[in-house]
Amino acid sequence: MEAEFREIDENGSWSRVYQEIRQQSCDLPCKVAKLPENKSRNRYRDVSPFDHSRIRLQLGANDYINASLITVEEAQRNYILTQGPLPITCGHFWEMVWEQRSRGVVMLNRVIEKGSIKCAQYWPQREENDAIFEDTNFKLTLVSEDIKSYYTVRQLELENVSTQETREILHFHYTTWPDFGVPESPASFLNFLFKVRESGCLNSDQGPVVVHCSAGIGRSGTFCLVDTCLLLMSIRKNPSSVRIRDVLLEMRRYRMGLIQTADQLRFSYLAVNEGAKYIKGDTSLQESWKELSNEEDDPPEFSPPPPIPPPRDPHNGKAEPSFFPQSDEIIRPVETRSLGSSRESELRKRNVDAPQPPPDVGDQLHGHTGSQDLTSKAPTKPQQHEAQEEEAPARAAEQPKESSAVPGTWSPLLANVCLCTALAFSAYVCYRAYFH
Repeated sequence: MEAEFREIDENGSWSRVYQEIRQQSCDLPCKVAKLPENKSRNRYRDVSPFDHSRIRLQLGANDYINASLITVEEAQRNYILTQGPLPITCGHFWEMVWEQRSRGVVMLNRVIEKGSIKCAQYWPQREENDAIFEDTNFKLTLVSEDIKSYYTVRQLELENVSTQETREILHFHYTTWPDFGVPESPASFLNFLFKVRESGCLNSDQGPVVVHCSAGIGRSGTFCLVDTCLLLMSIRKNPSSVRIRDVLLEMRRYRMGLIQTADQLRFSYLAVNEGAKYIKGDTSLQESWKELSNEEDDPPEFSPPPPIPPPRDPHNGKAEPSFFPQSDEIIRPVETRSLGSSRESELRKRNVDAPQPPPDVGDQLHGHTGSQDLTSKAPTKPQQHEAQEEEAPARAAEQPKESSAVPGTWSPLLANVCLCTALAFSAYVCYRAYFH
């Protein structure tokens, strides 16, 4: 594995290897996720659970949630990979945790990243103490919170209000993993992974651990891939027989798009190679990971997201003359008299696209075409590598005919006269240049 890593690194071919994995990945049906009644439950339109591996809810008439069960039979490991809950799916999320008897939740993103909401606040904060999800009849209480420099461990109490039964849930929150990026070092990531392992949440005698980021495929896929590979290496007599590429392709049969970038793939190799040294018997490594990760340092202060910028005109506040009427205005001719009445021409308002803030880079599958992110108030345009909300049109105010002339623009008659003059002058210049 180390030799394979060095070869790819020296040749600079991580992008090629990643593209090969994408091409070899299977494309399975996601019909249930595409049903009209389920579209509002998807954060991203093109990140859907496969029909054969999707989690089915047991309460209510609709059993759909954007979550997939990944099973690694050889390692006896099960994961539920899901998207960051939406405001309307927080109750479904905790219903799934209850029904699947999960003891741990691993969160690999922050609620707000780069000014964009990536996940709903689905657990109570300190000042709230508890939260009630009336749609599914669950109550969640914050018992304790242990804040480290780059991750936080919360002890939660989940209560089924219908039966008054309660369970303890551990919430492992990695707070410094950049969106579409990788952790600062394999040491900090492995220290976090082994903290989750030591809690027993990943054991086969517990329900499958719930792992999520924003879309539930990039950072979530990296976490599960590294954990699975290290577990397989500790089980097999020949650890070198574990091939990361094959393990990833197998996991992609259960949820699309796991591992989103070539950098995440490279980091997975780094983390597995470093973790393999511990598997081989170097137990001092775990203590060094803890020291290198500086987990006891004060956590960084996260500044609040910037406010949504005010609408800007296309010329950055500078009036720029135009030879033609604005595209959002249509001038209707005076209608002919009919039944003894006539109407003057009027300006009809048209829908104008609302100004768009700079797009964020959310957790997404390469080739995203859009998202149904109901947590974001600011509409954003679809990007090539990102799932974003549908654009929301804003209505332009209707103005009377007399006020239709906008300062800095020319009337249609004057514009046409100037255009004809310019064309005639150009023709004359061409004539003179050609014949003289």
